[in-house]
Amino acid sequence: MKYLAIDLGLKRIGLAYSAHKDIVTPLLAIIRKNRNQASDEVKKVIKEWDIEAVVVGIPLGGSSEDEMKRRISHFMNLVDFDGEVFYQDESGTSLEAESLMKGEIKYIRDGRVDSISAMLILQRYLSSY
Repeated sequence: MKYLAIDLGLKRIGLAYSAHKDIVTPLLAIIRKNRNQASDEVKKVIKEWDIEAVVVGIPLGGSSEDEMKRRISHFMNLVDFDGEVFYQDESGTSLEAESLMKGEIKYIRDGRVDSISAMLILQRYLSSY
């Protein structure tokens, strides 16, 4: 199965890909200008990588869980993806991604941290089954 993980943010959307349970690759993040542009770019990635399932990071168990699911559902409706959509707890992935990036000489907000977060989300999901 070919998976795309999405770390959905208001400014950047981190992406990661896996076709094999043991290998997850971060992809270039999408810099979000507006929701239509962002959903169009996600559609292109889904088509380009022939994605069969999407795993979306969400903060599970918090007070914002229902609101985040609503926002993610709306975004995925704009993407118009016919495959399965799974939710994975993203708690702590941004901090973990930032700690992995500490060795970078130029640590800037260009989406790399967001895509590494997406990679961690997908690794968690794949290791859970």
